[in-house]
Amino acid sequence: MVQTVVTRGSSPADADTDIQREQYLEAFRFMLLAMTLDDKLASLYRAGKIPGGGVYLGKGQEALSVSIGITLKKGDIFTPLIRDGAGRLAFGETVVEALRTCLGSSLGPMRGRDGNVHRGRPRDGYFPMISHLGATIAVVNGALMARKLKGISGTVGAACIGEGGTSTGAFHEALNQAAVEHLPLVVVVADNQYAYSTPSSRQFACRSLVDRAIGYGVTGHSLDGTDLAACLNLMRLAVQNARSGAGPQMIVARLLRLCGHGEHDDASYIDAKLKTSPLGRDCLSVAEKQILLKNWGSKEDLEHWRAETSHTVDEAVSQVQREAPPDPFRENWCALASKHFAEGYEELA
Repeated sequence: MVQTVVTRGSSPADADTDIQREQYLEAFRFMLLAMTLDDKLASLYRAGKIPGGGVYLGKGQEALSVSIGITLKKGDIFTPLIRDGAGRLAFGETVVEALRTCLGSSLGPMRGRDGNVHRGRPRDGYFPMISHLGATIAVVNGALMARKLKGISGTVGAACIGEGGTSTGAFHEALNQAAVEHLPLVVVVADNQYAYSTPSSRQFACRSLVDRAIGYGVTGHSLDGTDLAACLNLMRLAVQNARSGAGPQMIVARLLRLCGHGEHDDASYIDAKLKTSPLGRDCLSVAEKQILLKNWGSKEDLEHWRAETSHTVDEAVSQVQREAPPDPFRENWCALASKHFAEGYEELA
């Protein structure tokens, strides 16, 4: 199986024919919005204002994540993980929607009933993540199989996973099934060097996770996940391949998680050498430099976008903090898939 390898160094200058200025800037602004929202959530967590679980930041992973959400089309399926805030926003989640779940508002998509990372809108192809990592791929396979059996074509499913999750049996079974059924699946592996605190050297012995794709009969791609242009280019290629009938695609992006596993984790176990290596680049800063280098924006533009983004997040926080949580004395605590929830869903959507 052919491997497509995109190495570090693919800049906007190298990709002028493939990436329009508008898409690059749109992706950057989603990255900026995700980073600003993450910072606000971290502050709220430290203030004890997050009732529904922990806070998991996407710092260092925004370029990879946004490239997924911005490349998929309406009707496609996207299953993000805890660090995919940029991809969620690019795929259509709003800041208010994210905050409603994190702050426990009864108006949120999960109605204040679930942990803040298990949010989504399945009817719109935006699936909530599953904490049993690896299992999400099988769910996407099921949705793609359903479309296949109904004669619906042109749909792509993108499933996100970390390098640690590729060690699970669920990952093996789902990727094998996708290959056998020739499903239009794109598996995006964020190889951020640590499965929580377990380094990659204790997770797999192969040279690169992309080598596993060959054994499954899946097309493998690898890239530098800190480079926004490279991420956009390769994601477009992989999604086009899957949509055109080329079968499952697996992207392995090497990067470094630039924070703890969650805000409860100080990440003291991360090797200091990795932080100063090319993997430790902040993809948002790299994108900013490229924007200035290409004259796609000025320093004043960047400052304006930052101020505008901060205002958007602050306004959303103010709005959601005024909303009521579920009333334990009036709420019908039945399953979300029940008739009661289905009848009320349209009013909340």
